[in-house]
Amino acid sequence: MDDHGDDFGGWPVENHHPSAVQRTEDEWAQIARYLRHAANKIGPPLPVCLPGEPQKCGRSAQQHVLTWAAALKAAAHHIIEQSAPTPDHAAHAAGPMYQRQLAELRAQRGAQPATA
Repeated sequence: MDDHGDDFGGWPVENHHPSAVQRTEDEWAQIARYLRHAANKIGPPLPVCLPGEPQKCGRSAQQHVLTWAAALKAAAHHIIEQSAPTPDHAAHAAGPMYQRQLAELRAQRGAQPATA
């Protein structure tokens, strides 16, 4: 995977949104590894490029969390599209069902969505 979200611009460590989760680089790296592992299980293999790994790319672990979370979300959406018996079923799973699951996760963790 070559897409690390670089089209978004720089990844400054300061000026985080107040509701953004603050983690250490090691904590971000562990989450990135979990997401990469999950994405590799259901999609095409992703490169090993976190800091300190054989093909390190120079991007932060936090950037990899976002990149691999996006890859996992895309892979899951693709599975929904391929598995649904009709386009309406796919739309329901990717729309209302997804939104209910997301709302439940936010409620469990007391998390608020990041907004611009």
